[in-house]
Amino acid sequence: MTSDPDARVALIIEDDADVRQLLVMTLGMNGFITLEAENGRQGVALVRERRPDLVTLDLNLPDIDGVEVCRQIRPLTDAYVIMITARQDEIDRLIGLEIGADDFVMKPFSPREVGARVNAMFRRPRSTVRSVSQPLVGVEPEAATQAASDRPAEATAAPEQVEGLLVHGPITIDTEGRIAMLDGVELPLTRIEFDLLATLVSGPRRVWQRETLLSRIWGDGWVNDQHLVEVHIRNLRKKLGEDTKAPRFIRTVRGVGYRMMPPSAD
Repeated sequence: MTSDPDARVALIIEDDADVRQLLVMTLGMNGFITLEAENGRQGVALVRERRPDLVTLDLNLPDIDGVEVCRQIRPLTDAYVIMITARQDEIDRLIGLEIGADDFVMKPFSPREVGARVNAMFRRPRSTVRSVSQPLVGVEPEAATQAASDRPAEATAAPEQVEGLLVHGPITIDTEGRIAMLDGVELPLTRIEFDLLATLVSGPRRVWQRETLLSRIWGDGWVNDQHLVEVHIRNLRKKLGEDTKAPRFIRTVRGVGYRMMPPSAD
């Protein structure tokens, strides 16, 4: 195994030796250092020890199932998580996404499919706001909202930006540090939840179509997976403490997509 410090690390949690070796080969061909775990407990331990960039996770493991493994590892890492399953049940898919999986791949799968999905995730564009020069900790809300003088007149639809921060009412986003705060408290967002929130806040008056969000956050080739957006928006709303009947932040535009609600005056 190479010791290249810049190489991405993938952890394969899979009890089927043939599938595991197929994933080792596929991810190795895509430039990953690969680690292997035969069961869920080994997988959780390796996540804690090695901090992988990607985890492929079989749903049917011999000790604890993949959903429970995902629930245990998500507080430990912000790695991309792909669940791999032979089950056709949509409920399994939705449960996995609810607890932090980024994608599902159905067995049998082709190496090309897995490679394409992994590469698409790692190519996801990030927000292009300038880097922050200071960490977000300690930034006062008043200081984060005083920057209007630099904004061009045509940018009235943009959020307030101060040294790389996106500000929308009580929401403050440090796009470089990948930290989102609500009323000064950091939100425990997954990678995709963070990217969704940053995208919505970057154009708060824009109605973001589901297809646009899929392409921007998941990459090309995902236009038929609009339920991914719906599930992750639902999770994001929960973490924002949204009342679905009277949303404070994210509004659904029926048949189209989502947009940010105007900041309240309080």
